[in-house]
Amino acid sequence: MAQVINTNSLSLMAQNNLNKSQSSLGTAIERLSSGLRINSAKDDAAGQAISNRFTANIKGLTQASRNANDGISLAQTTEGALNEVNDNLQNIRRLTVQSQNGSNSSSDLQSIQDEITQRLNEINRISEQTDFNGVKVLSGDQKLTIQVGANDGETIDIDLKNINASTLAWINSVLLMVLMLVKLERLQLQ
Repeated sequence: MAQVINTNSLSLMAQNNLNKSQSSLGTAIERLSSGLRINSAKDDAAGQAISNRFTANIKGLTQASRNANDGISLAQTTEGALNEVNDNLQNIRRLTVQSQNGSNSSSDLQSIQDEITQRLNEINRISEQTDFNGVKVLSGDQKLTIQVGANDGETIDIDLKNINASTLAWINSVLLMVLMLVKLERLQLQ
C-alpha cells in the first residue's frame, strides 16, 4: 500500500505571510516606540554610520561645552580673588599716603604699619587658599589646557601666575625703578 502525504499549500503560504507580517509589524513597533528611523545597521547601514558619527560629534561638543564652562568658572574664581587682592593693594596705597602726613604720632604710624601688615597677610591668605576644583589658581605658575572643541587641538590655555605679597612687592619695586629712571631722564633733558 502506498502512503500519501497531504499538504495544505494554502495553509503554508498563509503561515509564511503571517510570519513576514509579524516581522514587519515588530520592526514598525520598534521604530514607533523608539522614535528612530534607524534602530540597527540592518535598517540602513550607511545611515547608521552617519548617525554614529554625528552622535559622537554631539557628545564631544557637549563635553567641550562643559569644559568651556569649567574654564569660565575658573576664570571667574580667579578674577574674584584678584579683585580682593586689588582692594587690599588700594587700601595699602591709601595707608601709605596717610602715613606721609607729618602730623601722625609714632603710635599712629605703628597702627598704620600694623594694618598694612594685616593687608599683606590677607593677600598671602587669598593666594594660598583660592582654588578651583583643587587647583590653586594664585599660588603657583602653571598652565591649564582646556579642550573646548570636539576635535583634538581645539584647546585654550590658561596661564596661572603666582600672586602673593612678595611677587607684588617685587613688581612694585621694578615699577618704582622704572619711574625713577624716567624722572632722571627728564631732569637730564632739562
